[in-house]
Amino acid sequence: MNVLLFGATGMVGQGVLRECRLAPDVERIQTVGRSATGQRHLKLREIVHANLWDFSAIESDLRAFDACFFCLGVTSSGQTEADYTRLTYDLTVAAAQTLARLNPDMTFIYVSGAGTDSSEQGRLMWARVKGRTENAVRRLFKSGYAFRPGVIQPLHGIQSRTSSYRILYTLSAPLLPVARRLFPSAIVTTEQMGMAMLNVARLGWPTPVLEAADIARAAQRD
Repeated sequence: MNVLLFGATGMVGQGVLRECRLAPDVERIQTVGRSATGQRHLKLREIVHANLWDFSAIESDLRAFDACFFCLGVTSSGQTEADYTRLTYDLTVAAAQTLARLNPDMTFIYVSGAGTDSSEQGRLMWARVKGRTENAVRRLFKSGYAFRPGVIQPLHGIQSRTSSYRILYTLSAPLLPVARRLFPSAIVTTEQMGMAMLNVARLGWPTPVLEAADIARAAQRD
């Protein structure tokens, strides 16, 4: 399997990259982002690309991929709807449109979030924008999926790049394993995110939207 990964320096992306490196059936991993991960691996090739709304300069490097794991995302805090739309919907759709043309049969998995509004009409701005993004991805790809994790527990030394999130994870770290046992369908790990994406790319999934419980189940499939 040849995998294209966006957002490999973020917390979720780091977890997905780790699982792709470990998976014996993943032959090639190519990351695309504004900065390199700094990692070295025989499977890994990195493309540093500043303009994530325009891929015309690197289209030749985006062909012949079986799956795209799109893990880019920003917080909506302090942003207008127009700004958040540009950084969420516009950015994701720019990549998805290009890849749908170059790799029409690929599996495209977009990391969304719990509470996303598929109707695009709800009260919460971020939920409307993410819902619009999910719907666009599903229209572009016959194998288009949205992952909606809630709380994500980072494992294997992975950390969020957002300082406030790092503080929150540090403070909550002793409680997360207990919370996972009590609420196994509400909390997933970075490892489960990566394993679930790979399994959905390999085997598909009955529904285009995977909530946290679905992600946990998908991570366990053989």
